[in-house]
Amino acid sequence: MLNTPWDTGSPLYRRLVIAALILTGVGILLAIAGAMLETDPLVFAALPIIIAGMAAHLAGLVVRGRDARRRHRPDGGTRPTSR
Repeated sequence: MLNTPWDTGSPLYRRLVIAALILTGVGILLAIAGAMLETDPLVFAALPIIIAGMAAHLAGLVVRGRDARRRHRPDGGTRPTSR
């Protein structure tokens, strides 16, 4: 059986992915609406929302990498981390 990142991802990873999709989608819809209505402030207001979505996506990638490293440790990820 093929394990996808969604199947093996932590709850934090899943929340970040969903947040990234929502933020990016809302930002794109606002940008399109602003362009169709020829309202520049709406288009420019959409940009930080899209950027926040991309930041959430990158954070999800970091969390996914951390989870993968923990899964592939010889002790099965049970060793306490040193922090």
